[in-house]
Amino acid sequence: MATYFIGDLHGCYDELQLLLEKVAFEPTQDKLYLVGDLVARGDKSLECLRFVKSLGNAAQTVLGNHDLHLISTALGIKKVKSKDRLTALFQSSDFDELIDWLRHQPLLIHNEKQHFVMCHAGISPDWDLVTAKTCAKEVESVLRQGNICYLLENMYAEQPDRWSPDLQGIERLRYIINVFTRMRFCYWDHRLDFACKSPLKEAPPELTPWFNLNNPIYQDIPIIFGHWASLVDEPTPNGIYALDTGCVWNNRMTMLRWEDKQCFTQSAVKNYHIF
Repeated sequence: MATYFIGDLHGCYDELQLLLEKVAFEPTQDKLYLVGDLVARGDKSLECLRFVKSLGNAAQTVLGNHDLHLISTALGIKKVKSKDRLTALFQSSDFDELIDWLRHQPLLIHNEKQHFVMCHAGISPDWDLVTAKTCAKEVESVLRQGNICYLLENMYAEQPDRWSPDLQGIERLRYIINVFTRMRFCYWDHRLDFACKSPLKEAPPELTPWFNLNNPIYQDIPIIFGHWASLVDEPTPNGIYALDTGCVWNNRMTMLRWEDKQCFTQSAVKNYHIF
């Protein structure tokens, strides 16, 4: 039995299957965790969703920003972007079933036995683990059985950019979503920045990756995440595992085996022409 984590799929179904073949993944024995952004930009989002869903308890994913955007477009809140290549998905007979399955996925997974947490983008520098889990559940509850349309209509903004336990309503939910699905750089005072998407060496000095800030949780428990393709080949602190290596940007897909921390990679098998 082995436990695997895999970076952002973004519709790159063929590379996913090649990676699973490399490790002889066996769903009756092994477990697959996915860091979110299953869809958009690659041309096989439908196949990715169907496959992960078909694995049942053998797979678990968290929600990424592209997954939430897909739900928004499915509900008519946002328009579909042609570069996301979602036509086949929207025309599929099981579209509603797949969207319903997706909206029931979590923002955060904490495995106490194997000692890790997994999310799409990161964990706020102002949260401990209890707060992170509580905040995730607040948003998950709305996505699954609350006023999901109101939430998704109002999540597309960048304020508030700093956590306070006094945050309420949509501002609180928006901050939580932005942390779990969009965060990359932060200011040294812990405010979130959404403008900079540069490689680390080109980032302005007032910004730093969220995981470089002083939060004990970053040292206390391993954190597995995706979202940040430009971190490819950049070193990260011990216990911080960045798995988005930009397959849909014609780079590679990465899988981590938890038991021995061995990584497996698969180069993009086609040019996705998404630039």
